Amino acid sequence: MNVLDRRITELSEKYLPLAEELLKEAIRIPADYVDRPIDQGGDPDCGLSNHEGPRLEYLKKRIVEIKAVRSEEDVWFDEYGNIVWTVKDINDGIPDEEKRIIYFDGHTDTVGALRDQWLAKTGGSVDVYDGVLEPENIAKDFLKNELGYLPPDDEWDNLIFGRGAADQLGGVISEIIATKIALELADEGALKGTIIRAYGTAAEEDNDGAGPMYLMNKVLTGASADLVPDVVVLTEGTGDANKGALGIYRGQRGRMQIKVTVTGRSCHGSMPWEGLNPLEYSGAIIAEAAQKYNDREGFKDDPFLGHGTRTASWAQLETPSDCAVPDRFTFRFDRRLTVGEVPEEALQDIEILESVKRARDAGLDVGVSVPEYDDLTWRNYRPGNKQIYMGWATPEEHPAIQTAADVYRNVVSPNVETEVETGGTLRKEPRIDRWIFSTDGVGFPIPEENNSINISDQKDWVHAGGYKHPAMFGIGPGIEQNTHKIGECVDKRELRLAIAFLSRFPSAYASK
Repeated sequence: MNVLDRRITELSEKYLPLAEELLKEAIRIPADYVDRPIDQGGDPDCGLSNHEGPRLEYLKKRIVEIKAVRSEEDVWFDEYGNIVWTVKDINDGIPDEEKRIIYFDGHTDTVGALRDQWLAKTGGSVDVYDGVLEPENIAKDFLKNELGYLPPDDEWDNLIFGRGAADQLGGVISEIIATKIALELADEGALKGTIIRAYGTAAEEDNDGAGPMYLMNKVLTGASADLVPDVVVLTEGTGDANKGALGIYRGQRGRMQIKVTVTGRSCHGSMPWEGLNPLEYSGAIIAEAAQKYNDREGFKDDPFLGHGTRTASWAQLETPSDCAVPDRFTFRFDRRLTVGEVPEEALQDIEILESVKRARDAGLDVGVSVPEYDDLTWRNYRPGNKQIYMGWATPEEHPAIQTAADVYRNVVSPNVETEVETGGTLRKEPRIDRWIFSTDGVGFPIPEENNSINISDQKDWVHAGGYKHPAMFGIGPGIEQNTHKIGECVDKRELRLAIAFLSRFPSAYASK
């Protein structure tokens, strides 16, 4: 460790209680709104996509209070609804246009809370918002069976439970404390040659990467160099239940939604021959699609990102009653796209199913399309994007990945106290890997022919598969297999080391 590494290590430990306070409150805030009558300011969806307002207002207030920015003008909400804050060293003598621009990115929404199920399945010991209620009665057996990884029993005092703990409020809080530390250590070089632009994005769970899509399409068009990112650090959880916590992830598959609408002819259920049943024909389509996926027919594989996948993920039935042949059945496939797979071919794979042909031949209308996301964000912005989210990979030899590994060895490795490195424990050596699920990273790739953003050679963007994007990687607290589950939690030790890493990476990359 050099002097700066040591100071960052000290402050990451000093401010860990503050990080814990912020994270617990960010998790808890929806409890103030979900049960309150709507006419009294309540919101049963508080904290979910497009309902992040109270949480984001709290974070904005606290970013100023704890001095994670130089002044209150340095944190704001953009038109989309992302919270944005920025820090730099105003005395380093380097012009802004020559500095390295490092984006931190993490989403602030969560999936549905399932509060009643949390309480029922943990015997009342863990609440989705308030965390552990009865430490002496915590439902350890249930949680061990439910979650992908938990530390040994005598280390559970390191865990913070609640919806969003691992996905990914812990990452956003890491960004906040990291900018506080970097600003505090500016005179010691923690911000030399760099500008950090940190984001807490909205509506990622419903519409992956739409916050960054807004930046790429609306903010960075024609923007000056001090706004265009050199590197994006995604703070989505990078722990794996089997490979270890706090990996450095340099890629992920893309994904898309495929909407299938099957319209038949409704009639009384006692005389089904008078109708055309879209539910039954759709069942055959879903079954055939599942079998073709099981046989990997039409799916590519990639040695790094893995194979493409497809699964039925949502459905809606329109019927006059439960004793009638339905009128219309609409369902969706969640399609994960690996290297070499393109959305147009994924759509065509559904169009050519034998079951689709049989339904059409029988007289039903079958529509296959990509839906658009039109729900308003909490700031009343309408994204309007097709639900196609491009995959990406940053080459391991890119300076951003190599710098990340060096920073890990300097400020993470010396503070890993794990004696037996198994399961989801922290590792002393950096693990370069990739996500299974999707992140905000899907919002940054743009077509190669799109020249609306001024990208100098110094930015060293990645060019692959007809798309280009800033160098990206992820590091964040949380085990991937623990997300979206009852009992979701994050380990404070991961939180602290993620903070240390984020505090150190920007200036380390700028010095290369």
